[in-house]
Amino acid sequence: MLWGVENHSLPRAAAFFDLDKTVIAKSSTLTFSKSFYQGGLINRRAALRTAYAQFVFLAGGLDHDQMERMREYLSTLCRGWNVQQVREIVAETLHDLIDPIIYDEAASLIEEHHTAGRDVVIVSTSGAEVVEPIGELLGADRVVATRMVVGEDGCFTGEVEYYAYGPTKAEAIRELAASEGYDLDRCYAYSDSATDLPMLQAVGHAHAVNPDRALRREALARGWPVLEFRRPVPLKKRLPTLSVPARPTLVAAAAIGAAAATAGLVWYASRRRGTV
Repeated sequence: MLWGVENHSLPRAAAFFDLDKTVIAKSSTLTFSKSFYQGGLINRRAALRTAYAQFVFLAGGLDHDQMERMREYLSTLCRGWNVQQVREIVAETLHDLIDPIIYDEAASLIEEHHTAGRDVVIVSTSGAEVVEPIGELLGADRVVATRMVVGEDGCFTGEVEYYAYGPTKAEAIRELAASEGYDLDRCYAYSDSATDLPMLQAVGHAHAVNPDRALRREALARGWPVLEFRRPVPLKKRLPTLSVPARPTLVAAAAIGAAAATAGLVWYASRRRGTV
């Protein structure tokens, strides 16, 4: 429960949300794997393997070393992929794929923060081709996401420009706090993963959502609230106030290929099965 409405004579505040398993019930990138396959971005073998990768992610997520290996692999795998094609695929399938897996509890929290006068910021390791449209669907004010260099031909060069992960998430919200006037002691943060401890530690009101074991231990030790989100409900079935068009994203990180992130997770799944 959030108490009161922001006193506008005080410094501004924001609520920072991780995305996967915090706001939505699945991996944002893996959810689009079938669409990427139909669009020719991944082959049939990779599309089938994403089901296993999704299972691994939902069962326990990815630890730091696994995330680093995934990043290294996807930086070369995505080279030459057309950015506009990824955006078009996501736009065409966003409502069918993402709307049904948004946690009702998360949507309510976003609404409560807005009602209290706080900005809502999605901070995700996934790519902005996926994260930005989801943020807009949710009514987020800002989005921070991983971005990759895009060449003059409109394709990914294979070079990672910014990786929104771990400590860099905390750095991003501190930069936003400085530019937007947020008082971090009065800000909120939500995540499911211990890899987001730096982000959670950066604010005055940290919350663990569906936490992995490591984050649950930390949350209990630090006295942070532990929230369990269990009810994915399509936005169209919620209150009418949640169905209005979202405000435009004001500050958004440019992109990593969502398809590249999918391929990276497929590679990780293959490693787990001993097929790579």
